Amino acid sequence: MIKVLIVEDSAAVREFLVHILSSDPDIKVIGTTHNGEDALQALKEVKPDVITMDIHMPKMDGFEATRRIMETSPTPTVIVTGSSDPREVGTTFRALEAGALAVVPRPQGFGHPDFAATTKELIQTVKLMSEIKVVRRWNSARRMAWTSVPSGIKPTGASAEIEIVAMGASTGGPIVLQTILSQLPRDFSAPVVIVQHMAAGFTAGFVEWLNQTSHLPVHVPSHGDVMLPGHAYVAPEDFQMGVKAKGRIALTQDAPENGLRPSVSFLFRSLARVYGNKAACVLLTGMGKDGAAELKEMKEHGAVTLVQDEESSVVYGMPGEAVKLDAAVYVLSPEKITAALQTLVKKESENRYGA
Repeated sequence: MIKVLIVEDSAAVREFLVHILSSDPDIKVIGTTHNGEDALQALKEVKPDVITMDIHMPKMDGFEATRRIMETSPTPTVIVTGSSDPREVGTTFRALEAGALAVVPRPQGFGHPDFAATTKELIQTVKLMSEIKVVRRWNSARRMAWTSVPSGIKPTGASAEIEIVAMGASTGGPIVLQTILSQLPRDFSAPVVIVQHMAAGFTAGFVEWLNQTSHLPVHVPSHGDVMLPGHAYVAPEDFQMGVKAKGRIALTQDAPENGLRPSVSFLFRSLARVYGNKAACVLLTGMGKDGAAELKEMKEHGAVTLVQDEESSVVYGMPGEAVKLDAAVYVLSPEKITAALQTLVKKESENRYGA
């Protein structure tokens, strides 16, 4: 049984979450509290496998409670939010900086058309997070620390120039993407395109949060947008994102791949056709295998392919599948991926512009 502690200030919402989580035979709700201060005390008594955490609470909010939990009794924590406002959702993502593993929407009420889907997502996330035995806290000092570049980082094609960077992520990806984007410099000379698997209604807030710490402007693009060097583009909800020609975003309603839209597989395959060995592709933490086979295709086209290492991944599904397929030229921590991208793009921009 997965033991869950619910931290939520609304009595009605607490009862609702207890009902939902208790409906799964593998989950047992062993306690509820209505603020972060009580949650810290309850932790000493009930020792849960997972905590679901509200943000806005009296006495101690979810940010501070999460921070203290990670410092004193590290426990997988899932932020459950009922907000759909992008700014509010963007603020909620700050809990990931404090050490939370995931942010999910609060399930819609009984009778709502999205009730089943949002309930399933919450239950699946709680189950998945219960398997995370070591909670890694991405503190500010670690994120900003310079990491040396692995030796031998270079394009695999004889005369390749890195013109675009693509990154795909799922579970655990938001904080890793923030880590990478916060370290890339303002003068980064390639556009960055990103597919992050995310709950409906969260993408705008996610981008809002990334813009608070990234030197690169982060956008949700429209079809046909011109990609600018030193800008990042996050795939919008319910669209496949690729490129139709060098320098332009293509959004389509093509069928989901691996059950996902947007899909990393779709993005990488599009880049293979248009950019070939002039791309650097990165596959980060996440459940499943989205993007793994297509990363192999990118490698065969001469692209630089990088995969997050197992130690730093919350879930080693997508990157692990890529390693099994021998799709990765480099397997690195997020900090080393960032350093490698800076080196690759810097070298190529110097070659291109004679710096």
